[in-house]
Amino acid sequence: MNSLPFKSRWIAGLVLWLIVVGPTVAHEVRPALLQITERGPTDYEILWKQPVVGDMAVRLRPQMSSGVLDAEPNRITSTNAFLIKTWSVTKGAPLDGQKVVVEGLDQTVTDVLLRVATRDGREINAVIRPGEPPLSLSLSPPKGVSVPAYVRLGIEHILTGIDHLMFVLGLMLLIGPNRSLLKAITAFTVAHSVTLALAALGIVHFPSAVIEALVALSILFVACELVPVAGREDTLTRRRPWLIAFIFGLLHGLAFAGALAQIGLPPQATPQALFLFNVGVEIGQLVFIAAAFGVILILRQVRKRLTFDTTTLARLAPAYVIGGFSAYWLIERIVVAYGA
Repeated sequence: MNSLPFKSRWIAGLVLWLIVVGPTVAHEVRPALLQITERGPTDYEILWKQPVVGDMAVRLRPQMSSGVLDAEPNRITSTNAFLIKTWSVTKGAPLDGQKVVVEGLDQTVTDVLLRVATRDGREINAVIRPGEPPLSLSLSPPKGVSVPAYVRLGIEHILTGIDHLMFVLGLMLLIGPNRSLLKAITAFTVAHSVTLALAALGIVHFPSAVIEALVALSILFVACELVPVAGREDTLTRRRPWLIAFIFGLLHGLAFAGALAQIGLPPQATPQALFLFNVGVEIGQLVFIAAAFGVILILRQVRKRLTFDTTTLARLAPAYVIGGFSAYWLIERIVVAYGA
């Protein structure tokens, strides 16, 4: 089996990593949204959307230097995915120059997308990240979408989406470092770019819980393909890996769109934001692949010093680790989809 040495080099470092991260981080880390809509020089509305899982929500509290968010919100609602609070501010301090911070953010891996719509029609986007100093509002930037904001969201979305990365890892282990891997990754990119655009723009609609379950099923499928079975070396996946990557890439693109759909795209710059988010996803994916191959080069030297045979471990461990996690996610998400 030509891809066996490739698997062997992976197993020492990656099995431990997969076990440590655990099933609880399988779902993408959804960003929170702080949206400020300016109605007048001292009048504005504030919307806070905080991601939740079931009945649990991390304690996050947005604050502005003027103290307007210290008051009780005018309205509190909730969905399966978000806790939503709104404030209507009249005769408050002007927005320009105010500092914004989110208490509790440094205890999470969640980012906050800050969106400000000014009364003269401009829109400003920024990202508040854990550990960063308070962000100062400046209402003077040029009209349009902030490039770093949506590119960064895309990068962090893929790098914290362990299930998506595990699918890519499964493809890498199945195909090996050759030209077929490049074709498969390209097909995966094209496919999820198409469905990401269609779903984010509202052209197609699918229940997010069902899509998440199908994503887990795609990972389980790849894990099953990794199991070495006599007489099954010439499957469609091994002959045409790019085709399988493309088909499942369509599903993953719909899942990517969920992150954008839940926080909303900027109305005045939807195509730009969508493009930049997708660019960020691709950058994050390439970073992961590059890091993976870097690990291979390191473990190649380590493996030369091993005094025991790792062939059986290398043949079975990746499939069972990836398959175990994906089966857990599949069951979990079927239950969520059924309950929805």
